[in-house]
Amino acid sequence: MKGSDAHDLIAAAREVRRHARAEFSNFKVGAALETADGTIVTGCNVENATYGLTVCAERVAMFSAIAAGHRTFRRIAIVCEPHEPTPPCGACRQILWEFAGDIEVILASLRRETGRHQLADLLPQPFDKRNL
Repeated sequence: MKGSDAHDLIAAAREVRRHARAEFSNFKVGAALETADGTIVTGCNVENATYGLTVCAERVAMFSAIAAGHRTFRRIAIVCEPHEPTPPCGACRQILWEFAGDIEVILASLRRETGRHQLADLLPQPFDKRNL
């Protein structure tokens, strides 16, 4: 899917959120990652009874994009039900940083946009290949 503005990205995240498998937490999340060429790759959270095997929407989107051959990214939209901004978890911040760098992170609820951040603001002093 090709997109051009934040509304398209948020709409894609809202749409994929419907497919989330969140039987344990009931916390459904959708993510839409925009590649450098404008392609939108989506992902939703998929829970597992052990919780440790659960995968967040942001990581599903990133891994799907990588599997499709994408290597550079512009921004990601993350949609969940609360009306308050809900930023990505620590694991997702780390994955986003390693594969996308300091991209824009757009947060939204089912009804409205709730915030915009640069990933560096959400993950100060990241661990990456410079630390190895």
